[in-house]
Amino acid sequence: MEALADRLKVMVQIFRRECHRVLQSERTTIHGADDMLMLLQLAMAEVNKQHGGEFKVALSDVLMAWKHLLLDKLHLTPPDSARLGNYDLILEAYEAFLKRSNAVDLVDILSMYKQLRLVDSDPEEPVSPIQLFEFLSGNMEVSELPDSSVPTTPSSQSRPCGSQVKRAVRKVFCSYLNLLVNTKNDMALALTLDVPSRALGQQAFTDIKHAARDNNTSLFLAVTSFVRAIQLGGKGYAPAESDPLRKHVKGLSDFVQFLDNLEEILGEIPDPSVCGARLVAAIRAALVKGRSSGDAVYAAAEETAKELKERICQLHQIQKQAANGSGTGISPARPKAYTINHATAYGGRDTVKVLMALLDEEALTPLCQNKADLLSEDQPVLSGAEGTCVLTLFRSPEVSTGCSPEPLRSRVQSRLDLLKPKAKDRVIRSQFACTYKDEELPLNRVLEFPSSSQVPTCVHPAPKAKNIPVLDEEECSSAVEETTTAKPTSECPNKEASGVQRGAALGQRSGNTQNRGAEPGKRKKSGSRMQSKSNKRKQVDSDQHGGSENEPPKKKQPISVSVKMPVKASSKKQQLIAGQGKLTSFFRV
Repeated sequence: MEALADRLKVMVQIFRRECHRVLQSERTTIHGADDMLMLLQLAMAEVNKQHGGEFKVALSDVLMAWKHLLLDKLHLTPPDSARLGNYDLILEAYEAFLKRSNAVDLVDILSMYKQLRLVDSDPEEPVSPIQLFEFLSGNMEVSELPDSSVPTTPSSQSRPCGSQVKRAVRKVFCSYLNLLVNTKNDMALALTLDVPSRALGQQAFTDIKHAARDNNTSLFLAVTSFVRAIQLGGKGYAPAESDPLRKHVKGLSDFVQFLDNLEEILGEIPDPSVCGARLVAAIRAALVKGRSSGDAVYAAAEETAKELKERICQLHQIQKQAANGSGTGISPARPKAYTINHATAYGGRDTVKVLMALLDEEALTPLCQNKADLLSEDQPVLSGAEGTCVLTLFRSPEVSTGCSPEPLRSRVQSRLDLLKPKAKDRVIRSQFACTYKDEELPLNRVLEFPSSSQVPTCVHPAPKAKNIPVLDEEECSSAVEETTTAKPTSECPNKEASGVQRGAALGQRSGNTQNRGAEPGKRKKSGSRMQSKSNKRKQVDSDQHGGSENEPPKKKQPISVSVKMPVKASSKKQQLIAGQGKLTSFFRV
């Protein structure tokens, strides 16, 4: 009796040979047991979000729906337990995801086998529905018997799921190879978008998902079209500045550039063994970059790359023997007339055959025994700070409702931290500090230490420096006696003090120190000129106060002192000439 694994391989090979008769694309990929269970989890979470508002699903509900799904698609007797309320919607979402991803599952292959097989040469039914149900449920131990012509390798045997890191790393390798064969596979893109780290987390994946939904395209096409428009579109065709993907230009460009490098290797190297080894080596180099040899991811990547290279060489040898023995070989990638990248379509055709055979074998891997680890959101960390969980990526981030999720104490403390005055660092200046602009002094220093310009020098505005009269004490006393109106004796000291202040202020402003050392002859001339000018001013003042004898004494006007702006000097028209005061008092009488 043949092993179940060999019969499953025969079923998949016949499907791959004849799939062009029932499918539109010959690069349709196959979802294995693990991918089917993860896809069912996504479908159930999507239905729950449409009805309950949360993109979540319990593990027990997933396992119950998994059992119902397998029995329903295999047309077996349903279990005694009742179905979930939204089972029909879940099944519809599951099939819609498969169709968008250009993929089929193992149950679909079994259902199409009767239509695709050749009556004369192919077996009637390699696998029964009950056997396939037991295989997909994980209840049957698969003892694989390898071909006698192919040496035994670790990849050809049943791989236990004990190492989560090993399983996650192998899934990343296969997802990159899957994107080279089928670019519509959204799950493969989700597993490779941020591995290695490109700063493309949940928010970036959500923006890509929205862009793909708006344009009715796959996730990969949404990413590549955006990057191509940025690189080659120019002003007229470049995306708008408000496009959400603009925030992730660098990461998306790196992702597309890496896939372009893989496509270039696929199209340039005609030998499938060499080309496959180069592809695996490029993926390994990206995963182990920046990691030490003792890292778990580094060790898993090294081991997985070695296994995949050996298996690619073996599959190439098998396909060469099959092509030499019979005229009709497996042709999964016939070139189309409308193919754009002719180098990839023609040059890498044999390599694509080998890659699809490798991915088909990966789809026949038994279901992981620990389903909780497979469906858990706590996945091994391959890059960044978190592991790549498909359910978390497809879940849209929560939109802020305006309420802060932080507790009150944290919000108050953050507010107090903002209000605290920050210590200003002293600037270390160089020897050319004179070129820097001096900082403004604080207000208290300006008020406590005023400059000479802020102190009022006198009541009246100071005249020009050339016409400054110097009054002695005798002249001041004689001027007081001539006035008819009695004035307080403190006016002369005020004048004297104001004169001192004015002289000091003017002396500081002028800064002319040469007058101190002038000759005595010049000093005498300047003294005589000042004396004549003071006599004229005395006469004018006596004339002004002479006509006020018949008038009552007036109150002294308050002296207004202005700090900022000096009082404007009175014009010459307001000054009285000699004798004008007497005439005015005469005409008043």
